[in-house]
Amino acid sequence: MDIAKVAKASGLPASTLRYYEEIGLIQSNGRNGLRRLFHASVIDRLALISLGQNAGLSLDQIGGMLTAKGADIDRELLLAKADELDKKIKALTSMRDGLRHAAACKAENHFQCPKFLRLLNLAPKTRLSKASKKAG
Repeated sequence: MDIAKVAKASGLPASTLRYYEEIGLIQSNGRNGLRRLFHASVIDRLALISLGQNAGLSLDQIGGMLTAKGADIDRELLLAKADELDKKIKALTSMRDGLRHAAACKAENHFQCPKFLRLLNLAPKTRLSKASKKAG
């Protein structure tokens, strides 16, 4: 497959494919004139790279797991990333619940609503602590 077909099939721009090749994530297997040629299996490899990125892995981490024949998965890294995702899911669920309650709450002032105040206490404090550090 030439680079244009790979770009179309993967949804990635040719510049990204060239960069991935430069850093060793994928390999072309020749050229047709100036166009790089890739084996059709590169599409699966690009899907794996995309999956890793969507899970929050860096290109270096993904590259460390890719081999010429496939992948040598770092199970500890994946378990740690899964734990991070569990924490994010919990935080996002709390935010969603708070937003839905705030939208439906009949209280004139949300700060007088016990359920809303409980939800505020569950909210992640990272943004608040960062803002207070900047202000102080």
